[in-house]
Amino acid sequence: MRELEGKLQESCPFCRHPAPKSQEEAVRNVMKRAGVNDPVAMRLVGCKRHEKGDYAGAFEYWTKAAGSGDTEAHLQLSLMYQEGKGVEKDKKKELHHLEEAAIGGHSFARHNLGCLEDANGRLERAWKHFIIAANQGVDGSLENLRNVYEMGYVSKEDFAAALRGHQAAVDATKSPQRDEAEAIRRIEDRPALSL
Repeated sequence: MRELEGKLQESCPFCRHPAPKSQEEAVRNVMKRAGVNDPVAMRLVGCKRHEKGDYAGAFEYWTKAAGSGDTEAHLQLSLMYQEGKGVEKDKKKELHHLEEAAIGGHSFARHNLGCLEDANGRLERAWKHFIIAANQGVDGSLENLRNVYEMGYVSKEDFAAALRGHQAAVDATKSPQRDEAEAIRRIEDRPALSL
């Protein structure tokens, strides 16, 4: 905000390095970071490769990022194994990567793990995953819990606790600064990085 209001040169909010002046410079920066095994950059390159249909390239970058502990990369690998895009479908590897992402705190991986447990008939395990994901702010998990509460499978206390946890997680992500930054991002309508 200070940079925009003072008409200063934009910089990275974390490292204060000047923002790239062109799309080409942004791509060079991401590739440079990926070259030194930055897991976030490797995940980003994997996402761009996947968008272009280069599933082998996406798999390679996501595997490297996951090896460095990137939970989003684990989630993406689980989806590849689920869908069989670029790899052979493999339920064990799908589950492994989902569990790694969930253990690492990825809320949507936790939700997906609950869905997988539900589909496999392990309902109590599914509800526990949904409770954890709801406490992390995942709307779909809260909706699933509401449905099983109405059927009488989840106690009123557990559902109420999940409802409070969900609201606390949602509230924790709200701030006037975030709202203002999002409004500015929409006004400027910045193009996404394309690799």
